[in-house]
Amino acid sequence: MANNWNIPAELEREVRERDKACVYCGNEFLSHKESAKASASWEHIINDASIITRENICLCCRGCNASKGQKQLSVWLKTNYCKERGITPESVAPIIKQAIANGQ
Repeated sequence: MANNWNIPAELEREVRERDKACVYCGNEFLSHKESAKASASWEHIINDASIITRENICLCCRGCNASKGQKQLSVWLKTNYCKERGITPESVAPIIKQAIANGQ
């Protein structure tokens, strides 16, 4: 069975196991009650909801997800949002470094 974003249960478990903090800023996830911005949200690294693979699905905080929006990863990493938070191609989680290496 898949979740609301059509992510199969097995993949959801795997990603939740791997991504314990935001893949972009590295902050620990808080519950939605503690902080909506710091709670976990599903992210498609390549902005295509039909690409549901372990290489394209990750968890990030709502703040980073809202900032990235539909921007390509390489474009978003150059924004003031990333500069202000020290988010660089070197500081992101391995799953994001892999996407960068693959041309995202």
